[in-house]
Amino acid sequence: MKREYIPNIITIFRLILITPIVVSLVMGYYRLAFYLFTIAGITDAVDGYLARRFKWISRWGAMVDPVADKLLMVMTFLTLGYIRIIPLWLLATVVLRDIIIVLGGMAYHFLIGAYEFKPSLISKCNTFLQIILIIALVFQLAFTVIPEFMINLLMILVFLTSIVSLVDYVIVWGLKAWKAQQIK
Repeated sequence: MKREYIPNIITIFRLILITPIVVSLVMGYYRLAFYLFTIAGITDAVDGYLARRFKWISRWGAMVDPVADKLLMVMTFLTLGYIRIIPLWLLATVVLRDIIIVLGGMAYHFLIGAYEFKPSLISKCNTFLQIILIIALVFQLAFTVIPEFMINLLMILVFLTSIVSLVDYVIVWGLKAWKAQQIK
C-alpha cells in the first residue's frame, strides 16, 4: 500500500463510523456515540493534515472527504431529530440547506460546467457551530446536563448561520451561473 492512500483510508474509516454512531444514538448508548463521533472528528482532522502536509492529495479524496463529512453531519442531525433531541425547525433548516446546496452544485455542474467548490467563511462557521452543537447534545446525553441557555444559543446560532450561508451560496453561485451564461 502506498502512503499516499492513508488519507483516503482514514476517510473510508470515517464513513464506516457513521452507522455505529447512528445505531448507538438510537439504542441509547450515548457514551459510545460520543466517543465514536469524537473519533470521527479526529479522523477528519488527521486525514486533512496528512493530505496537506505531505501533499497526499487525490481527486478521489478531494471528492469523497467532504461527502463523508456531510454524511456524518446530516446522519447525526437526522438521528438526533429522530430521537427528539433536536427540534424539527432546526433539523429542517439544516437538512434543507444541505439539500439545496447539493442540488445547486449538481445543477451548476451539469448545466454550466465544472467548478472548484470552496466553502465560504460563513459556511465554515456554520459547520463549526453544527459540530459544537452535536458534541454538546451528545455530551449532555452521555455525561451531564449542559445549561439550557447554552444549548438554545447554539441552536439559534446554527439556525442563523445556516440561513445566512444558504443565501450566500445562492447569491454567489447564482451570479457565477449568470456570468457563465453571459459568456456563452
